[in-house]
Amino acid sequence: MASQYPELKMITLDDGFALSFQERLILRHTRHAPCLWMGTGTADIEMFRGNFSIKDRLDEKIALTDVNVMQQPSGWTLHFSRGDTAHAILDISRDDNGCLSLKLHNEHPGHNRIWLRLAAMPADHIYGCGEQFSYFDLRGKPFPLWTSEQGVGRNKSSYVTWLADCKENAGGDYYWTFFPQPTFVSSQKYYCHVENSGYMNFDFSDADFHELAFWEDNATLRIECAATYISLLEKLTARLGRQPELPDWVYDGVTLGVQGGTDVCQHKLDTLRQGGVKVNGLWAQDWSGIRMTSFGKRVMWNWEWNSELYPQLDERIAQWKQEGVQFLSYINPYLASDKALCEEAARRGYLTKDAQGKDYHVEFGEFYAGVIDLTNPEAYDWYKALIKKNLIDLGCSGWMADFGEYLPTDTFLHNGVSAEIMHNAWPALWAKCNYQALEETGKLGEALFFMRAGYTGSQKYSLMMWAGDQNVDWSLDDGLASVIPAALSLAMSGHGLHHSDIGGYTTLFEMKRSKELLLRWCDFSAFTPMMRTHEGNRPGDNWQFDSDAETIAHFARMTTVFTTLKPYIKQAVAQNAQRGLPVMRPLFLHYENDAHTYDLKYQYLFGRDLLVAPVYEQGRSDWTLYLPQDAWINAWTGESHSGGENVTVAAPLGQPPVFYRANSEWQPLFASLRQIAVQ
Repeated sequence: MASQYPELKMITLDDGFALSFQERLILRHTRHAPCLWMGTGTADIEMFRGNFSIKDRLDEKIALTDVNVMQQPSGWTLHFSRGDTAHAILDISRDDNGCLSLKLHNEHPGHNRIWLRLAAMPADHIYGCGEQFSYFDLRGKPFPLWTSEQGVGRNKSSYVTWLADCKENAGGDYYWTFFPQPTFVSSQKYYCHVENSGYMNFDFSDADFHELAFWEDNATLRIECAATYISLLEKLTARLGRQPELPDWVYDGVTLGVQGGTDVCQHKLDTLRQGGVKVNGLWAQDWSGIRMTSFGKRVMWNWEWNSELYPQLDERIAQWKQEGVQFLSYINPYLASDKALCEEAARRGYLTKDAQGKDYHVEFGEFYAGVIDLTNPEAYDWYKALIKKNLIDLGCSGWMADFGEYLPTDTFLHNGVSAEIMHNAWPALWAKCNYQALEETGKLGEALFFMRAGYTGSQKYSLMMWAGDQNVDWSLDDGLASVIPAALSLAMSGHGLHHSDIGGYTTLFEMKRSKELLLRWCDFSAFTPMMRTHEGNRPGDNWQFDSDAETIAHFARMTTVFTTLKPYIKQAVAQNAQRGLPVMRPLFLHYENDAHTYDLKYQYLFGRDLLVAPVYEQGRSDWTLYLPQDAWINAWTGESHSGGENVTVAAPLGQPPVFYRANSEWQPLFASLRQIAVQ
């Protein structure tokens, strides 16, 4: 059967069909190998402090073996069935922009589960699905998509994960993530994006198909193809949205994560600047006060300036800004139940409800908080006004817009949509609230907020992502190394701005941040779009940026590297805003004919012309990496390489493996880094 679009082809088989789009086989169905199943299940979802236990009490799963294909003006309507027990309709069409649309609807009133198998090839590589910390190429594993805490350890074979599981079921697994997204990119050079927001499981285990499971009675898929990965990302980000350019001050040094009050901020700022460190801002997450718990130092979730802990903060913010140092704060979409703002929200009816219609309060670790109902327009506007008044009017140039992944599935929302369906969409709604607060005050481009949680829509509204709460250790799944595939996975999901807490955050089970780890993380961070430190949840157990003179000197050197690269990084960020090309890029984006680049998850291109391979193992003084075929120059030694092979280079602290393209227009700028290395 032919359609009016020659690139969309339907071939009728004896007992089924094969659907191709731009010469990629998308669906293949026969009675013995059906592409569609329907069923009934009951979700069993339990949350404890953002950690979810998710089970499906499945009653039935039925293969829809029979199909009737009906041609339509813009495609086909497929009627699937299995006798009288199951029925479904799949509408296939192509829009004027060249996007293939698959709209699937279950016709059986009792069925609320769908399994759709997309055709695959054994050699396919798969990327995306939001922010994935353990794997970059997703082939060979299932990936449940549900925003949650990322887990502590994130590897069921590790001792730390076992300890976290024993304590609070918080150890996590390889697929746990703050930012899931039902979008994947195939090495056949197409992307598939699902517009739903309920629980999904994308299983890439089989050689011949990808099975997408939906806990809903409908699903809408969008598929686009391109000749190159660059043009494919341009198409994907044109659909999902792109991040605007960053404020100029972001490139002027490191944002120091400091707690303890106005005088502490001033003292640490003076110490670092006297040591030659380029400082662009002070980030004080405890600006609203602190709450001590067994986990460690927590922020007081009452989003008002605490003038006792931070006296004269408003005056000092103005002074710091004149000196080129911005002040950043913190907020999240929850309000501490025992504080005034939560009481006000409750009086106004702005909190989500429980089954009895009472305000829903979530336990966050030895304290409770109410959940602002962002689906209530009045509550949304009230919270947006709070951001404007209490953060922007105070003079904050940015803030961490934390959390977003804790929406309980048994709460009730103003818009009437099930919280199970809204759960994944919640972080993007939270991002939109922050974005509009900046937009409506004319501060877009001047101020910045950064988030850890996300979903479809975060591309447009979340100005910057950060990787969340890594352990202060060297573990592959939850330490320094995990940030690299996280950034690359997000890049292939359409979000091209990513950074992390220098040194990590989570300090539990006797782990302590070492000096070496902090310095290696600083080296890595100098080749990301933003440098920012964090003390961690137990600051006294961690090596800090001002713990000794050598550490301060190291930060001085690496912030000088970062600020030297300012014009280059700004250009890369502009490309992300204009074309959707991420700042941290997988190597195959520019070397797609090099098969070796498809398996690399711990090195990346920083913009077009810098190749970075961070050292993520303790005690190393050299490092082995892969250089694709090109003319490369070692940024620290000036040594030339032709690429196409692994190379081992010296990698002392302060000289992470970095190479630049010899024919880059930025070659003089990159060459100047050698002078910094010997200072």
